[in-house]
Amino acid sequence: MFYGYVYHSLSLYEGFGIPPLEAMSCGTPVIASNCSSIPEVVGDAGLLFNPREIRELADLLILLLESPGERDRLIEKGYQRTKRFSWDRTAAETMNVYRSVSQ
Repeated sequence: MFYGYVYHSLSLYEGFGIPPLEAMSCGTPVIASNCSSIPEVVGDAGLLFNPREIRELADLLILLLESPGERDRLIEKGYQRTKRFSWDRTAAETMNVYRSVSQ
């Protein structure tokens, strides 16, 4: 039986999607809304659902409870996905934007 955690988000809007990234970096499988920035942040490292369709969330939770292989796959994909995001990279890209608009 699975006694771990699954991060799930019912958000209709997220400015960037830091909570799913935090969950992935901790080795938590992610189920998240398919709204706003979340699909771009989560990519294929999590399961996405329509937050207005609660049955979709329930089905995905059941899937992860019953499928240790799928949980393990999402955990590994999550670790890989979080490598694409860092504060150093964010700062460097922000600086590039500032430089491009100040010229």
